Amino acid sequence: MMALRKGRYEVLVAECLDDIREAQRLRWLCFVGRRGDPSPVQQALDADDYDSRCTHVLIRDVASGQLVACFRMLALSGGAEIGDSYSARYYNLSRLRDFQGKMVEIGRFCIHPERQDPDILRLAWGALARHVDEQGVEMLFGCSSFTGTDTHSYEDAFAMLRERHLAPKRWLPRVKAPNVFRFARALHLRKADPRRAMAAMPPLLRSYLAMGGWVSDHAVVDRQLDTLHVFTGLEVRAIPPARAKLLRAAGA
Repeated sequence: MMALRKGRYEVLVAECLDDIREAQRLRWLCFVGRRGDPSPVQQALDADDYDSRCTHVLIRDVASGQLVACFRMLALSGGAEIGDSYSARYYNLSRLRDFQGKMVEIGRFCIHPERQDPDILRLAWGALARHVDEQGVEMLFGCSSFTGTDTHSYEDAFAMLRERHLAPKRWLPRVKAPNVFRFARALHLRKADPRRAMAAMPPLLRSYLAMGGWVSDHAVVDRQLDTLHVFTGLEVRAIPPARAKLLRAAGA
């Protein structure tokens, strides 16, 4: 399932606890270690109760075996199960209960900070495209994270999200978390500078948006992980045909 090798990288599914621990260490490095957290090495894991319920996807450098990226997937049979998702802890997703079709939540996506090769993200999406086709998935969703919790540095990005990429009203998440930045309301008069907006946009979120993805009208302020995140959804049928063809080619 999902195994894929292209160029210098390969995509694999975690098969044992050691694989998952390796992914949890990379997640810690990306989400916690970047802040200079002094935790002892043996405690340097980003782990939660969702890990045991998810499929963990690993991307390795073929030559060295180094783990260069990872993410986890939680499969749902449809919107009736949306309350079981990790995202539902932070967003009121009751409107998505009416979604008919298989869904997959993509979570904890991270790339090793020393590996800024765009082929890694491209390969991850190729593997996801293969999984979507094989399993008949109709929606991908998750939380897309901005580094840090300073909203001012991301105002152009949030203004662009408000202008062009808000979720359709029938799916729009409502506020649930106690600490949020309601950017659609706060920045309703701001005109985004496209260059600054795209420069500040996380790579994963840029990929979602290029495929027709949409976001919540507010960002959750996550002090624990030191991020701002927006709920992100992508209806598979909305992906432009040319883009879908490229994704399938990457996963072939």
